[in-house]
Amino acid sequence: MKSFALISALACLAVASPLTAFVSDQQPLVSDARPQSHPGFDLDLSELRLVQLGEDEEPVWMTELDKVTSFDYSIPCSSNCSQINLKAEGVNFFDITDTQSLGSTAHLRASLSPTFPSPSASALVNPVLKKLSTDGPKKNLETLTNFRTRHYRSDITSQNAPESLQDLISISEFSHSWGQNTIIARINGSSATDDRTVIIGAHQDSTNMWPFLPAPGADDDGSGTVTILESYRALISSNFRPVRPVEFHWYSAEEGGLLGSREVAREYEGRSANVYAMSQFDMTAWVKQGTKEEVGIIMDYTDSALTEFNKKLVKAYLDIPYVETKCGASWGKAGYPSVFTIESTFENSNQLIHTARDRSDVSPEFSFEHMLEFSKLAVAFAIELGGWNKQ
Repeated sequence: MKSFALISALACLAVASPLTAFVSDQQPLVSDARPQSHPGFDLDLSELRLVQLGEDEEPVWMTELDKVTSFDYSIPCSSNCSQINLKAEGVNFFDITDTQSLGSTAHLRASLSPTFPSPSASALVNPVLKKLSTDGPKKNLETLTNFRTRHYRSDITSQNAPESLQDLISISEFSHSWGQNTIIARINGSSATDDRTVIIGAHQDSTNMWPFLPAPGADDDGSGTVTILESYRALISSNFRPVRPVEFHWYSAEEGGLLGSREVAREYEGRSANVYAMSQFDMTAWVKQGTKEEVGIIMDYTDSALTEFNKKLVKAYLDIPYVETKCGASWGKAGYPSVFTIESTFENSNQLIHTARDRSDVSPEFSFEHMLEFSKLAVAFAIELGGWNKQ
């Protein structure tokens, strides 16, 4: 298996070679200067993929090369997409090649319109928040970024929980055809009648603008990965026994067009899984110099009622305010309520992502204290919506 074993709380990361190359400035490279392969990669740049730029846009066929290259470099496109710059221009896109059926039953959930109560479990949440620390995320991120890249086409068990929890926790790998698997940690709920699942997610993969170059991915999305891992650790060490099932997901291949989360969401939709709420954490570390420290709350491709609830969690449990911004996600496509938080507005977010400079030591703007605020949010989300059986 090529999936990343999750640090500390899930399993030990395999020994990885440290970064051996450093790109000081990620300027566009002419095609003959870019490596066309790298040892350990299984990536065919000529492979055709069906890509959508928005839920209301018609999908177009393009190659893997088209997905990552700016077409200003006169590289031909396989369809009418000469103005589409995708990864090179920071365009959000969905690779729907293998998940075209996602959302086929979303209309069945649209009429359900779940409601979300105001936060009311501070007596349960606050003691867990006191267990959060920057120590684990610092150590885990150092290990994670020692991989030359975590690209999903490159080759690259639970922690000691209280005995009372061991029978409730399961760690599994969701297999994907490209080899890097999604990791799912599930804490079963105590209720025999309420199977509504609460999901907290981040993506484990990284990429350079040109896929064969180094991609430490400290912020995108190493920060989100270790942020929710710290939340999971604090919950487990607090003997958290949810009423409803609570799952932590570390998705594969998000940088390829939300490939991993789309396949997981499609599988849940296919078996009519009862998902109560899903919260995604993507980039949680950067505080741009001269700006106000904030939590960015995504307003598009998300559930409005759950987003309002997420805002209330920020007000109740975090030491910084929220700000509204935009992006995209997978679970809403399947008709499941989802929210998405990020380090700031997109305008103030880390501009070094998808380069070899996406490292934690590159600037004081990379803040583990800022990441801790997002760990608080994930803990609150799990307890407020998952409930806690103290019996």
